Amino acid sequence: MFGKNLKYYRLKKSMTKKMLADKINLTPMAITNYEDGNRMPNMDIIKKLAKVLDVNVSDFLAIRNERLVFNHGEFRKNSTLTNTQQEFVRESVEEYFSRFYSVVELLGGDVLPIAPNCHVIQISNDSEVNAKEMRIHLGLSEDGPIDDLIAILENKGIFVYVCDIKNSKFFGMNGFVNNRPYIIVNKNMSPDERTRSTIAHELAHLLFKWPENMDKKDEEKIATSIAGAFLFPKIDAIRELGLRRNKVTNDMAMVCREYGISMFLLAKRAQISKIISTDAERNFYIMASSLGWKTDEPIRITSEEPTLFEQLVFRAVCEGDISIQRGAELLKVPYEFVLLNCKFGEVD
Repeated sequence: MFGKNLKYYRLKKSMTKKMLADKINLTPMAITNYEDGNRMPNMDIIKKLAKVLDVNVSDFLAIRNERLVFNHGEFRKNSTLTNTQQEFVRESVEEYFSRFYSVVELLGGDVLPIAPNCHVIQISNDSEVNAKEMRIHLGLSEDGPIDDLIAILENKGIFVYVCDIKNSKFFGMNGFVNNRPYIIVNKNMSPDERTRSTIAHELAHLLFKWPENMDKKDEEKIATSIAGAFLFPKIDAIRELGLRRNKVTNDMAMVCREYGISMFLLAKRAQISKIISTDAERNFYIMASSLGWKTDEPIRITSEEPTLFEQLVFRAVCEGDISIQRGAELLKVPYEFVLLNCKFGEVD
């Protein structure tokens, strides 16, 4: 319990064991023993650890759900995350779902939708076909915009967790907790349209049956291609943009807004659908790069956020299963926030 929490808060501070040990005149081996549960520090050391990590002593004592089994996916082949950052992502997932499942077990497992079968869709050589199959597998229409992708997935039994990691090169990852699929995305991605693309990309990794001998780089490229076709099918691209365009123009931003995609993705999909030429696509990239859109493209959609955890906690509070204070602790939000959402009165 203490060890897992210590490791989580150390990684959250982006500190190695040696860095933390040096701050309080210990050895890295001592930190290892604490995190592995082999030794328990005295209260004087615990207070020093809390001060260095900027947490309360009580944070180290938070109960972890030891009944959870995690199967974390792999980081992308070109990931620039350090080992410490990769550890932090995994520890963040485990810390989050420990809180999440506390309320799930309290309310009963049937509060969660049945998740779709994963790694079962046969992959083909046609991304349009693959994307269509992914939509069908999730019970979605075969074409048209997909509104609020995160809400849809939560209602389909796929967890989405937004991780606050300060690395612009980390987009997302997937895995399983107690055999339920989860997708993690970086809170600091911009624009929000990129978050949707990342989620669709991770969905492809989760739902398709990938050949074991496939090169990881090829798998990444195919997953990216499927994600684009999933969000903006060819049939929609032709209907919305027409059979032929000479260049990417400002009016296409309306289509981006409708489908929740970036202009970069629209340009790529338009080129793949032969609506624009490769030269027109390249000219758009040059123009967009000069405007700084690679890292700061204008946001055209309303942010999508997971709400399932909050809903379950509010329900548990309203039904008297947990106190408002406990609800605030689980969500890591102020007491007043839970009180406001659980009081009886006007409904927005």
